[in-house]
This record gives sequence, C-alpha cells and structure tokens, in this order.
Amino acid sequence: MSELPAKSDISLRLLEIFDAIMRCGTTVEAAEQLGISQPAVSNGIRQLEVQTGVTLFERLHRRLQPTEEAVALHEDIKPVFGLLRGFADRARDMRQGLSGRLRIISTPPLGHTVAPLAMRRFLKERTGVSVAYDVRRLEHVIEAVQSGSADLGLALAIERHPAVNVEVLARTHMVAVVPKAARVDDSTVSAEFLSRGDFIGLEIDSRLGHMVRAAFERDGAPYHPRVEVRYCATAAVLATAGIGSAVIDPYTAAFHKTPDIVERSFLPPIEVPAVLITRKGVPRSRLLHAFISEMKRALSEFGTGG
Repeated sequence: MSELPAKSDISLRLLEIFDAIMRCGTTVEAAEQLGISQPAVSNGIRQLEVQTGVTLFERLHRRLQPTEEAVALHEDIKPVFGLLRGFADRARDMRQGLSGRLRIISTPPLGHTVAPLAMRRFLKERTGVSVAYDVRRLEHVIEAVQSGSADLGLALAIERHPAVNVEVLARTHMVAVVPKAARVDDSTVSAEFLSRGDFIGLEIDSRLGHMVRAAFERDGAPYHPRVEVRYCATAAVLATAGIGSAVIDPYTAAFHKTPDIVERSFLPPIEVPAVLITRKGVPRSRLLHAFISEMKRALSEFGTGG
C-alpha cells in the first residue's frame, strides 16, 4: 500500500461502510443495509485503504476476507458505531415523544391533584422519559417558564400574562367546603351563609383570595375570615378539622374529600380557568404535546372516578 499522506481526514461515511462489511460479511449485504449500491461500497473500501495505508481485505474468489489489521481496527471503532446507533435510536424516540426530559412546574391546586394523575399516565408507556417536577407559587411558576428553567407551568385563575403564553385547558368554578356538623341541606351555599359562621379565607394577596373576597362583596356579605391561609389545601385540611368553612378550587376539594366535610356549589359563582403556561417563541415538542393531552384528559376526569 502507498504511504499515508501527512494529513488525512477519514470520513465517517467510509468508516460506516467498513463497519457494515465487517458485520455483514459481503458487499451485497452491506450495500443493502446502508441503502447504497454495491460498487459504492467497494469504492469506499478502496478509498479507506488508500487513506489509511493499510490493506483491510484480501480479495479471494470475488469475496472480501478481513485482514488481521482490519479486525483490530474494527474493534477500535465498534464502540463509536454503537454510540451512533444509540444516538439514532434516542433521536427517533425523542421525535416520537418516547424519550427525553420534561421540566414541569405547577401551583399547588393542580400540582398536588390533577397533574400527578396526568404524569402517571404520561410516564407509563414512556420508559425513556424523565420529569423534573416542582410545586411553587404563581409568581415562581411564571418566572421559571419565562427564564427557560421549566418547559411548562400549570396554574389557576390567570388567562393572560405579558411575559409568557397562557392557554386555557379547562374552566371550572370554586366550591364551598363545609364541616359536616353545619348540616347544609341545599345544593348551593352562598357567601352570606358562610359569613354567618367561622370562615377560613385565602391569603388576600393571592389571585384566588382576591376573587373570593370580591364574591363576598358582590353578595353584600361581610368578609371576616376567622383564619386566613395561603393554600386551598390548607383550607381543606382546616375545614376537615371542623375549624370552619372555606371556598376553594374543586380539584383540591375532590382530592381532600372526606366524610367530615361536604362540598357544595358556591354562590355567587367564581369561575377559574386551569391553564398551561409556556415560554414565548419556543415551539412545543412531541413530549410536551403528549403531556398536554394527558393533562386535558385528567382535568376532564378528575373527581369523577375516571
């Protein structure tokens, strides 16, 4: 063979042809596997031998017999093509939404109720997918999505924001949870009725807290919470303990349903959208689309036993 040039850039394609022949045994099979012609395979091997200065195959009776040098070199490159095949498989799985990593952040009403149900279904058939999951307050959810540290956020009671995209997934209404001892017979509970007993209010600086207070004002009922809490889940726990009634989102109410409290429709009605928050200018991956589908399904079924 001729002496190897001072500088020789061996293309990955030539190595791919070499690997295919070593694995398949013939140029015909190698050509079929690579989707190229048999002459292209033969030309590739000749070019590789010229560039390496090494005889890779002995041509015996129109067949290629690997030399000892070829076997040794193939051992060196086999891990590379194993990685490349793994890369191609992983890329295919990512393209089909079967592999990758999704970063989700949610406020507590959805993060502790509906989202886990959606996530369970989402991960069941996707063994190659992992999720980074966090539950925070709304301002942290928006900040995480805007900065790119989360792929999507979940929240209630927000329909637009200048820094992020907001998509409504479902619409629902706040409900009243009342200690069973209160003996509520009607299917609805008014703000005026709740104001006559001990009431657990939501933090007034929060969106839901502001909406509850505004509803009391619309009903002409005094708003004087005996206890004020930050989260709907905390209000549900205190209501279960018999401390008072509360107006909370229906997802939290369904999750904390116990024999000690009764749930009723609340008047005047407080509509709350369940929303998806995404970063502006960033296209949605198949993985994200798949989770959104499961989230919509879970929202429609939550609390119904579905």
